[in-house]
Order: sequence, then C-alpha cells, then structure tokens
Amino acid sequence: MEGTVLTPALEGLKHVKSEEGQTLTKPFLEVCKQILPVIDKFGGAMALVKTDIGGNISRLESRYSSNPSEFNHLFSIVRADVAAKGSYYTSGLLWLTRAMDFLVELFRNLLQHKDWAMSQACSDSYSKTLKKWHGWLARSSFTFAMKLAPDRKKFMEVIGGSGDIYADIEKFCTAFSPLLEENHKFLASVGF
Repeated sequence: MEGTVLTPALEGLKHVKSEEGQTLTKPFLEVCKQILPVIDKFGGAMALVKTDIGGNISRLESRYSSNPSEFNHLFSIVRADVAAKGSYYTSGLLWLTRAMDFLVELFRNLLQHKDWAMSQACSDSYSKTLKKWHGWLARSSFTFAMKLAPDRKKFMEVIGGSGDIYADIEKFCTAFSPLLEENHKFLASVGF
C-alpha cells in the first residue's frame, strides 16, 4: 500500500468544501467511504459500526443521486428532508456524523495514548461519543465487540503501510473534526 490506509481520505478531504465554503455531498461521502478500509482492519470487532456507516452513506448517496444538482451541498439534503417533514436522510447524516465522531476520537486516543491497548482506546472513544445515544442492547453489543479488538501493534502496522501513520492520523483528525462539528451545529439548528 502506498502511504497509509488514511492517505486516500486525506486526499479526498481537499475536495470536500465548495469555493463558497459549503460541504459538498459527494466528496464528503467519499471521505467517509475511505474510512471503511480502516474499519475492516478491526475485524469482527467493528462489524456493526461498519454496517451502520455503510448504510448511512448509501442512504445519503441515494438521495444525492436522485438529483445531484439540487443535493450538491450536504445540508440541502437535510433542508429538503425537514421541509417535507421527514427525517430519514437527516437521521442518516446524524448517525453517520456520530459514527465518524467515534472514529476520530479513536484515532486521537491511538495518537495520544500510545501505551493503551486497543480495547481501552475503543472503550474510551465509545464512552465519549456513541454511548450516550445507545440503549442497553447496543451498549452491551459494543462492550462484547471490544473484546474482539485486534492487537494494537499489529493494527498500527497494518494501517501504517509505507507511510507515517501517526502523522496521517493527526492530519485526518485536524481536517475532519471541523466538518463533523459543522454537521452537528447545522443538525442542531434544524432540531436534530
């Protein structure tokens, strides 16, 4: 692999904003898709997270594909959903953003706590992000899944490829976090 597993996402992040500073739907969803191979490296531990992320990406892509010019900007999907008194696509963006929050927090933990085991990094990230939104069953499933987390050293080697994984993690978190914060602010402004 040329570079790290994050290299394609870092390249994609350069194209997410329009000249006017609005988040473009297709490039944003492409960056989210570029994170799926990272999740694959977790094996079974993150199967539910990957399925959830993939489903929400597909949901939003289907809306974008229905009218690419109308839904070129990510928030236009939400505005149309709210105007139609719906929440299907808005909920998709909300849960996609929350899942990405979890992954960014996990990357931060891997960067800042090099002595932590993978299960500790995952559990801490989950507690700070998704846990408050999940019911008992989802929490229990996640706790069980963390027991299947891969060995940290092997995981970092696999996602590192031929690049500097710690530098790429830092670049990714720095560039992607503001987009997620912007999503949350916008969703809150429309009641989500």
